[in-house]
Amino acid sequence: PKTSWNLEVGSPRRDQHSSSTPRHLPRPRKPPRRGRTKEKNPAGEGGREVGTNRRRTRLPSRPEAMASRARRGARPLPRLWLLLLLVLATGLPRGGAVGLKLPFSPGDVLPILPRQVAWPVMNTLHSAVDLLPSFVAAVAPAAPSPAVWNGSCFAVNEAALELTPGDRNGTEIGGAVLRLKTGSAQSWTCMDLYVFATPYRITWDYYFAAREHTLEITSWEEEAELEYVKQHGVSVFLMPSGMLGTLLSLIDVLPLFSNTGWGQNSNLAFLEKHMGATFEKRSQPWVANIMKEDIQSGDFLALSKIRGRWGGFETLEKWVTGAFAGHTAVCLKDEKGDLWVAESGFENEKGEEIIAIVPWDEWWEMALKDGSNPQIALLPLHPDIRSRFNESAAWDFARSMVGKPYGYHNMIFSWIDTIGDNYPPPLDANLVMAVMSMWTRLQPLYAANMWNEALNKRLGTEGLDLQGIILETEKRGMSFDQLLTVPEQDEWVYSDGKSTTCVSFILAMYKEAGVFAPFTESIQVTEFTIRDAYMLKIFEDDRTRLPNWCHTEADKPPFCQILGEYRMELPEYNTIKPYAKMNENCPSLPPTYKRPSRC
Repeated sequence: PKTSWNLEVGSPRRDQHSSSTPRHLPRPRKPPRRGRTKEKNPAGEGGREVGTNRRRTRLPSRPEAMASRARRGARPLPRLWLLLLLVLATGLPRGGAVGLKLPFSPGDVLPILPRQVAWPVMNTLHSAVDLLPSFVAAVAPAAPSPAVWNGSCFAVNEAALELTPGDRNGTEIGGAVLRLKTGSAQSWTCMDLYVFATPYRITWDYYFAAREHTLEITSWEEEAELEYVKQHGVSVFLMPSGMLGTLLSLIDVLPLFSNTGWGQNSNLAFLEKHMGATFEKRSQPWVANIMKEDIQSGDFLALSKIRGRWGGFETLEKWVTGAFAGHTAVCLKDEKGDLWVAESGFENEKGEEIIAIVPWDEWWEMALKDGSNPQIALLPLHPDIRSRFNESAAWDFARSMVGKPYGYHNMIFSWIDTIGDNYPPPLDANLVMAVMSMWTRLQPLYAANMWNEALNKRLGTEGLDLQGIILETEKRGMSFDQLLTVPEQDEWVYSDGKSTTCVSFILAMYKEAGVFAPFTESIQVTEFTIRDAYMLKIFEDDRTRLPNWCHTEADKPPFCQILGEYRMELPEYNTIKPYAKMNENCPSLPPTYKRPSRC
């Protein structure tokens, strides 16, 4: 069955769908007869009507399942023929200039080609704007008539949404059934790929047959989602068909956001599989008996959350950046000797992520009660660094940033430094662009805040939306992936002020406090990821100088783990000295995340 991804609440929900998606697409067979609404759903169809008892092939969890027949001994010739026909078709004149006409268009076969082949071909057949998801309809339950649109494969499409009562599915707020009719196919083998989205979930499906398809949402995530759908409807996006393999590849991401033991185990398994992480249980006690007098201004806090909404988000952040921590904060002592924690990403009473300075005791109590099961390490500064740490300058900077929002503007740009060596498969610049496009439609204000302003800064333009940015990029002879690699500049000021993520906020404070001398003017800290930060050679390197309460185990790490049931790893911790233009052009591909020297 299809799975929807809750983007805000963070708990995955398995929705009753009209069918099970096939494990792989079938070999070419006799073309199905189009236009008959009573025909049975052919093998490879992306849906079946609710209540049908016909057996279906189950959805794979791995993209390689699309080639499973070849691995089991089936001949690979069909793919070779399809690839050959694709090449021939791309070279044929358009508009009937020759007598030969293939029964399919080149784009029809892209979903069953390897992703490494499909996307480059799509780039040659279309411009960058054509590869964006296309918003085609908002299907609302109270609409006077069905939503209608033209698809890439099916010329005639219509959809209607019917709300279902809570008692039908055993839920309090009920769900919905979306009925989508397709007709008038452009060719024998084409398909349309759709994403159905609200700000609370994303689910997807693809269709081969001309008939009515049914998508059932068993339950809304919360009352707010139901109210959103009543007012705005479910947004329907028509996707480039070559994205099918990418979506199949992302299936194992969906359970990460569940705030359950299952969700925690999913996060641990994901990090073990994709990053080579290990999770060794620590001996008790899991909570350090901290003596606050041993903590000094500038000491770094690295956090790793492993369940729930933030656990899932941090897991994906770790995967794409190579960091073995997902959040950071920094300690500050005032003139009275009281200990405080400064943090970008502190959640206030309104649920907003802001920059805040809170007393240590308050921050520590919240950490102990955090349902995301955080693992926390304290990284003390090296005595030589501490001796030149300008505490008053650090306080001045921190106070000047209090109340400003978390640095969503430059969140993704600290990670993307290169054209192709920062995207763990199946991610790539095309998928990043697609997600930006969909989110722009669903949450236009958030989209402008998260990337439009930052992309305009890179072009030296103002006020362009995402499509305008892409068009302007093409005019200048650049690709979108090249634009993403332009380094962030610390002096850029956005509509809501300077933008700093959790880690760039700390490093900007370090910069003001003199930690990066003599490279202060030649380092852009907004280009740093969490991994880049803990790899800096600025922390204590003598275990004997660490506080006595730091370690209760024989195998002592080179830092203080103060909370957590699993031993924290920080590979290459405290190894790279600062240098000019640091971290502006660094690859980061899993599972090793190797980087050149002085990168």
